[in-house]
Amino acid sequence: MGCICSKGTDEQDYVVENEKEKEIKEVNKVSVQVTPPLKMDEVKVVVNSNPEGSLHSRSKTSLESRVNPVPAPVIEDNGKTRIIERPKPGHQRRSTMDLGGVNGTQPTMSRIPSMTHGTKGEQVAAGWPSWLTSVAGEAIQGWTPRSADSYEKLCKIGQGTYSSVYRARDLKTDQIVAMKKVRFVNMDPESVRFMAREICILRKLDHPNVMKLEALVTSRISGSLYLVFEYMEHDLAGLLASPKVKFTESQIKCYMKQMFLGLEHCHSRGILHRDIKGSNLLVDNKGVLKIGDFGLATSFEPEQTQPLTSRVVTLWYRPPELLLGATEYGVAIDMWSAGCIVAELFAGKPIMPGRTEVEQMHKIFKLCGSPTEDFWRKTVLPHATSFKSQNIYKRRVSDTFKDFPSSALALVEKLLSIDPDERGTASSALESQFFTSNPLPCDPSSLPKYPPSKEFEVKIREEEARR
Repeated sequence: MGCICSKGTDEQDYVVENEKEKEIKEVNKVSVQVTPPLKMDEVKVVVNSNPEGSLHSRSKTSLESRVNPVPAPVIEDNGKTRIIERPKPGHQRRSTMDLGGVNGTQPTMSRIPSMTHGTKGEQVAAGWPSWLTSVAGEAIQGWTPRSADSYEKLCKIGQGTYSSVYRARDLKTDQIVAMKKVRFVNMDPESVRFMAREICILRKLDHPNVMKLEALVTSRISGSLYLVFEYMEHDLAGLLASPKVKFTESQIKCYMKQMFLGLEHCHSRGILHRDIKGSNLLVDNKGVLKIGDFGLATSFEPEQTQPLTSRVVTLWYRPPELLLGATEYGVAIDMWSAGCIVAELFAGKPIMPGRTEVEQMHKIFKLCGSPTEDFWRKTVLPHATSFKSQNIYKRRVSDTFKDFPSSALALVEKLLSIDPDERGTASSALESQFFTSNPLPCDPSSLPKYPPSKEFEVKIREEEARR
C-alpha cells in the first residue's frame, strides 16, 4: 500500500511529479473573479487570461451540479482533528473533468459547484475546516466524522512529492489500514481542488479490484488531509524486484485478469486512471490485486471535445500519443500502460526504461516501429515534428519477446500498437486467448504468500546498500 499515492524518486517518475506540480502552479497564473451567486446553489467564476503567459494545463473542478442540503451529522469531537468515514449506501456521487486552458487557449467563463449556505454551515459545524468546505464541499458531502484518536499511526510506508503514506491501526476494529497524508501549501485552493477531484473519483468507483476510500481525516489547524484505505501488503513492482519471487504463467494471468477487470470498471464509470504502473497495482496476502493511486485520474466521455492534459502517466509507461502532445484521448492510454505491465511481468523487468521524453520515444520506435505515413497524416499533434525521426524502424515486438507464450505475445502486440485505435479495450483483453488458453489463470487464493514487498521499501534497501 506504500504506493497508494506516493511517487518514487527514480528518473521514471520525475516528469509525472514535476508536471503535477506545474498543473497546479500554472492554474494559479489565472486571475479568478467570483461574482455574486445568481442562485443559492450556483456560483459563476470569470477566468481572465494572464498577459504574461498562457496555460498549458488545466484546473480540475467537479462537474456542475446541484446539491441538496443534508442534516447535520452526529459527531465525536476531540477538539482538533476529525475522521470522516465512508458514507452509508445511497449517497450522491459526482465526477470531475479537465477544464479549458490547453496549449495557449483559455476559456472566458467556467463554473464550479457551490454548496448551499446551509450545507456549508453544517459541514463546518461537523468539523470540516472552512478552507476545505469553501473549495471542495462536494467531495465531502454526505460523509460523517469519527474521533481522531480511533487510529494509531504505526510507521511510514510511502513518500511522494505531495503525500506520505503511513501504516496505521483502526483501534475500533483492530484492522491495519493505510493513511495517505496530503500536504497543501498555504491552503492553495487549486491544490485543495486537485485533491477533491481524486476523492470524487474514488467515490464513483466500487469494485473488488479497485482501492476503496474508507475514511477521511482532516485537521482545522495543520492544513493536512488524510485519505484512509485498506492496507495492502505488496505492489507488483515490489514483488517483481524481489529475487525470491518468480511468477508462473498461470500466476501472471491471475494478476493481469484482475488488473483488466479493475480497468474495465474504471472505464465503464467514465474514469481514466492515467498512471498505470507496477507500484500502483497493489496486492494483499490473499492474492487480490487492486488498482490504486488515482491522483492523476480524470473523468471522460467517449465523444467529449474538452481537451485533456498530455502531461500524465509515468514516463516508462507513457503511450506515444501523449509524448507527442495529444490532448484528445480515451481508454487507449491506459491500455498501452497495461501492455507494458504484461510484458514486464514476463520479461522480469521494465521493457522501455527511458530517462527523458526523447529517449522514451526513441525506445518506443525501436521496439514498436516507426509510425506510418498514414499515422502522421491523420494525426495532428503539437510535438510531431520534434519527434519524427529520419530513421525508419521496423517493428520488433515479436523478435524481442519471442520467448513469451504465444497468447501473451499476441496480447502484447495488440496493446503496444502505435495507433491508439488498434489497442482495444479492457473488455476485449479479457476475452483474448491469453485468458482462455491453458494454463488458465489461477485462483488468487492459491497464490504464494510473500513477505511484504513494496517498491518504496525496495528503494530504501537499495539506497542503504549503496551507502
